[in-house]
Amino acid sequence: QVQLVESGGGSVQAGGSLRLSCVASGVTGERTRMAWFRQAPGRDREGVAAIAIGTAYADSVKGRFTISRDDAKNTTYLQMNSLKPEDTAMYYCALGGLLGGMWYSAGAYNYWGQGTQVTVSS
Repeated sequence: QVQLVESGGGSVQAGGSLRLSCVASGVTGERTRMAWFRQAPGRDREGVAAIAIGTAYADSVKGRFTISRDDAKNTTYLQMNSLKPEDTAMYYCALGGLLGGMWYSAGAYNYWGQGTQVTVSS
């Protein structure tokens, strides 16, 4: 049974940094695509970044966020720098196959974590 557990969220002031971690367990076999999504109150869940063979980012976070993975530790990271109040959201880790669809589509992922809250104050 696949499980994803996020950590690293918190409250920071604008301009600050946070690093989110997502530890996966129960994953076997084929190469996977990992992604981070976020959802603010009253808004749709949106793709933030994904990593498989390469990486992809939402335009709103390019140059500020970096996604990486350590397969030996089954862990995916999201380094978030220069945080803005509009980055405030619940952040979710997601796991899917390489051919599941567009990286920013929630439907491309089969497994989700419970989320970790990120709050950025101005």
